[in-house]
Amino acid sequence: MQLKKLSLIVAILSGLSACGTTPKNQQPVSNPQSQVQKAQPQENLNANALYTLALSKQGASRIQLLYSAREAAISEQNWPVLEQVCFELETKASVDHVQNKLYIAFAQKEQGKYESAHTILQTVNAQLKLAEHRGWHQYLTGSIFASQKLPKKALVHYFKSADIAQQNKLTIAGLDKDIWSALQQLSSYALERFDRGSVIQQGWVKLAKYHQVYLGSTVQLHQAMNNWQRRYKNHPGSFIIPSEVKSTINLAPYQATKLAILLPQSGSSERLGAALKNGFLAAMDKSQVNEIYFIDEMDSAELIERELQKVQADFIIGPLLKSNIVKVKSSSFVAQSAAIFLNEIDPEDAERIHTEHYYFALNPEHEVEQAMVHFLAKGFQKPMLLAPNTPSGQRLIAHFNSQWQNFSKTEPEAGFYNNSEDMVEVITGLLEVDSSKARIKEVKSLFRSEVESETRSRRDIDAIYILGDAIETRLIKPYLDVNVSTFAERIPLYASSRSYSKQIDKTDKGDLEGLYFTELPWMLPDAINERNLRDTYARLWPEQADIEQRLFAMAHDALNLIPELKQLSKIPGKEFDGLTGSLSIKEANQIHRKLSWGQYHKNSIRLVSLDERLPTPLFMQKE
Repeated sequence: MQLKKLSLIVAILSGLSACGTTPKNQQPVSNPQSQVQKAQPQENLNANALYTLALSKQGASRIQLLYSAREAAISEQNWPVLEQVCFELETKASVDHVQNKLYIAFAQKEQGKYESAHTILQTVNAQLKLAEHRGWHQYLTGSIFASQKLPKKALVHYFKSADIAQQNKLTIAGLDKDIWSALQQLSSYALERFDRGSVIQQGWVKLAKYHQVYLGSTVQLHQAMNNWQRRYKNHPGSFIIPSEVKSTINLAPYQATKLAILLPQSGSSERLGAALKNGFLAAMDKSQVNEIYFIDEMDSAELIERELQKVQADFIIGPLLKSNIVKVKSSSFVAQSAAIFLNEIDPEDAERIHTEHYYFALNPEHEVEQAMVHFLAKGFQKPMLLAPNTPSGQRLIAHFNSQWQNFSKTEPEAGFYNNSEDMVEVITGLLEVDSSKARIKEVKSLFRSEVESETRSRRDIDAIYILGDAIETRLIKPYLDVNVSTFAERIPLYASSRSYSKQIDKTDKGDLEGLYFTELPWMLPDAINERNLRDTYARLWPEQADIEQRLFAMAHDALNLIPELKQLSKIPGKEFDGLTGSLSIKEANQIHRKLSWGQYHKNSIRLVSLDERLPTPLFMQKE
């Protein structure tokens, strides 16, 4: 939590503390901090020491020390101690237990214990009598939804909290900032749907709409803000927007005209580097970049440093290989430059990320998450996953399972095949077709006459997700068509971009009818507006492999992303439509891709729009 927010939280929670120290037959005192000040006899002790000292006392002294420990824990952001202190106060009859439970929920939320915090908020829902309690209850509930990346649901509670605060002249710490953060994650369509309700809510939403429409247009944005302030006098947004708008106006994009691009120009990855180079050069046509200097990322760190110092580029792109990213990070020039690395961040570096270093990878985990979101939106309960028995296949299924467990009580079925020979055995085993065949065989053995039979597959599987490559998918799909019972509803089949190959599709689309798959827009027919670019590429490199085509698109996007990076990193809901998908920046400056959906239909591929509503976490689904 940032210090500004912390000071506000201390103020409002101090107000709640006053309610807690007031006897039940009296109204809260007019000066909410007066009793907190009396409760701090040991000014030089930290929260943990105050808590320890409190445990050695009895009666009123114990309670006053616990209050002091509570306030100190908030100031120190020592959430475990805050939680311990509040649990101790739970045992005291004179304590306002509703208020104390809100403290516990707050402490648990700050520690990432969202499920237990949410449970506490539900248990006190019927006991909220004071406006302070109702306001903070709504705010904390909303902040838990926000932590689960559900800004729409968070805003429902935030706006209720804001109305309570406005009606009762309360200050709820952090609320205004969190409303603004959630609003910036909404599309223009979603903002329209929120543009109703109280004056407070409409004021916030209109402010977000103006900000979205006029972002980057300094004069128009300034004028829109002035009009808004005249219309919504004394609105809570008035007090935080000047700094927000100012910082956004001053969020000048990178003005890169000279690039240093590190890519493999020797060794086994040289052809990958050539594909990237083509993408960078193609992207120059519509960019402000005038000069590009290509440096072989396979060179030594010392040689790369000398080249970078010589070029003095405005911006760096690359390297591609993760080992080379580690190598160039030792460069003093890289350390002081803005850069896009063409691979994912090392988990060990996530905590100490350079603010101007971004990570752009064709990460298959993004596709797995996208498929999972669709499955949950469709209400699927028991998906079946099929993947090669390789480290990559195991990693992707493990990633799907770990994410799925946050939203569903069921466990997906998973099957790993070693080669084409055992695919049938894996599929029939998972679908329990082998058991059905065994029963048919047993029945036939009891009768001399011919027995008509039909194998049956299990009925609980409601989606199948294939994580194999293009050849494996073309082998798996017919097996599934044959082995799924004709008595059951057709199970929808899905696959990742690994299943698709432009080269193979030229001659073989058979047996893939109905299959849905995620893919880069660049690889799909009519998925991008860059028709001239696509035609030029097909003319110049008609026989390039799928990986080279994808790297071309990646390089093209990387160069065009440069002027968009700052706004993408500061505005959570902002996206950039590229050849590799809808791009946004998530935590740790990682560029996240949302791919297009395609479907095989009547021996061709059509673009489809599938339901991708964000799922509600399992612990919140009772609401």
